[in-house]
Amino acid sequence: MTHAVPLITLDTLQVGQSATVAHVRPGDSADDGATLVRRLMELGFVPGEKIRMLKRGMPGGEPLAIKVGNSTFALRRFEAALISIQPE
Repeated sequence: MTHAVPLITLDTLQVGQSATVAHVRPGDSADDGATLVRRLMELGFVPGEKIRMLKRGMPGGEPLAIKVGNSTFALRRFEAALISIQPE
């Protein structure tokens, strides 16, 4: 019997942890939200993609350094909160 690990958002992933992208959801504002979702997906945050939290900036934990494939991106916490992930 396998137990499904619940989905969390990328902004809550711990440094050094890996995960798989489940989906990206639009933010609160419809127009800007769709643009941001498209931008995140163009960067590689697509369902099924493996990611890894590399580092959190100081102070306040921003930006977040995320490895996607062979690339590293800096995201703000509100951007990372739009990405649902399955931790490994």
